[in-house]
Amino acid sequence: MTVLVAFASRHGATAEIAYTIAAALADHGVGTEVAEIQQVNDVAPYDAVVLGSGIYMGRWVKPAAEFVKAHSGELRSRPVWLFSSGPIGDPPQPRHPDAVEIEAITSAAGAREHLDRSELSLKERATVRVVRAPEGDYRDWDAIREWAGEIAHKLP
Repeated sequence: MTVLVAFASRHGATAEIAYTIAAALADHGVGTEVAEIQQVNDVAPYDAVVLGSGIYMGRWVKPAAEFVKAHSGELRSRPVWLFSSGPIGDPPQPRHPDAVEIEAITSAAGAREHLDRSELSLKERATVRVVRAPEGDYRDWDAIREWAGEIAHKLP
């Protein structure tokens, strides 16, 4: 069993989450490959997929959203989990009128779950201040590892 953990990250926060997920899966005896989403041309060699994207101004990074759209058929034929790193609050702030809604991406990929953990860059934190949302690094590493362990237990 090999799980692809693919990510789109502008500042490295989402990449850190992806590598943490892969390490936790490996701790549970699951073979993993980690790659930037732009480097993945095919998901056929993988038994399951975990996809992650940073969220900026209310939307998934364009390469991640395009990847899901281009590979939705392949993704829907295997177990898929999604995670996001970005906005905080309910609803997430800041919003953008042409945001790619995670519900559409989840549906296109046939994802079983979506994990949302957040970290904002200096620019995003400044934007968040304008809309008066709380700021900070809200990535919960224990919860991320626990989620990866749950994925490992759900794999065939």
